[in-house]
Amino acid sequence: MNNPPDRRTPYAVSPPRYSVAHQMVTTAFELPNFRVMQNLGVVRGIVVRSRNIFATIGAAVQTIVGGNITVWTTLCEQTRADAFEIMIQHATEIGANAVVGERYDKTELSAEVNEVLAYGTAVIVEPKNAGESYRS
Repeated sequence: MNNPPDRRTPYAVSPPRYSVAHQMVTTAFELPNFRVMQNLGVVRGIVVRSRNIFATIGAAVQTIVGGNITVWTTLCEQTRADAFEIMIQHATEIGANAVVGERYDKTELSAEVNEVLAYGTAVIVEPKNAGESYRS
């Protein structure tokens, strides 16, 4: 019996057929050596997370000692990574091969629950020099 591969996103958005490589996502509004052929619109990945009681207790202890609160740093980094992956899946669903203007936003929904949003503009790009490819 085949076990499905682990997904990095918290819910199924589309089949995992990435056409947007991670290196084709940028916070800039253009990619060097590529020209935007088509703008496909805004894509986003949303993750809502809560802190668990054990992490909160651990963070409280770390707050007393001072320094980096690693429990929350890890939670924040994983949440951003999940939101990023969902955004890439959304871009893939609409046929993009790049995302420009990528940003993150966060909203506190309640004292213990936060939403993290990764968003950008899905585009179709092609190399400026004919015959080149962005895939190795």
